[in-house]
Amino acid sequence: MAFDEKLAGRIRKRLGKRAGLTEKQMFGGIAFLLNGNMCCGVHGEEMIVRLAPKETEDALSDPHTHFFDLTGRPMKGWILVKPKGLTTDAALGKWVGVATKYAGSLPAK
Repeated sequence: MAFDEKLAGRIRKRLGKRAGLTEKQMFGGIAFLLNGNMCCGVHGEEMIVRLAPKETEDALSDPHTHFFDLTGRPMKGWILVKPKGLTTDAALGKWVGVATKYAGSLPAK
């Protein structure tokens, strides 16, 4: 599956040159890892956001989000944001912030 390279570039720019940041091809797209923990990525034309499981329901109240579900059993702590939810730099920055906050709270792998 191809993924939105432009979105990946926007995320990459927003993440900047953080210590411990790496990229890896995953889920048919690209994932950005912080200290070995996935924080966000791109799947098709949507942004993958990893967040605290207890924050999942609140995040899903945004009209442009839905569960990230590749197996038929959605997991708390993983959502997708549709392109309409990422049109501005501020909107993208919000989700990058959510993802890096959670991934940064996890022990390094």
